[in-house]
Amino acid sequence: QSRVVTACTLLKRMLFRYQGYVSAALVLGGCDVNGPHLYQIYPHGSTGKLPFTTMGSGSLAAMAVFEADYRDDLSEEEAVELVKRSILAGIFNDLGSGSNVDTCVIRTDGTTTMGRNCVKPNEVGELRAKVRRSDVLNMREGTTAVLGSKFVERRGMGVTLADVTVTAMET
Repeated sequence: QSRVVTACTLLKRMLFRYQGYVSAALVLGGCDVNGPHLYQIYPHGSTGKLPFTTMGSGSLAAMAVFEADYRDDLSEEEAVELVKRSILAGIFNDLGSGSNVDTCVIRTDGTTTMGRNCVKPNEVGELRAKVRRSDVLNMREGTTAVLGSKFVERRGMGVTLADVTVTAMET
């Protein structure tokens, strides 16, 4: 059976090879024969194994919530709610932190629960539905008459797909 630390090692080696230019700050979690694991992997390849972690531009606000409310004996429901609150803190205190909350629970028995868009604090659908837009700015099909159309293929100019050599990325 694969180990979580093996995935962590593969990821950090790849990130180290590119010296941070991949710009991926990762949180890796999983369960294996040794139990649950949570790793943070920085863009330049350094790692840390922690009981909780945050990465990204909203990580300071999210970490403040974790540091205030984390305890080792949290139930699964309490832990998911803590994660949601910490992500929301990152969203509301940092403009670059996205606009919704996704969660993933990985259990030691191998089952998982994905919570896609389980919290959408900045939902604007209702607001947009209430806004009345003028029909004056909408251009309907056929508004501008097409008098003619002609396609002339140019040969000997520019680059075509035949000129491109595709090589595999180093992994």
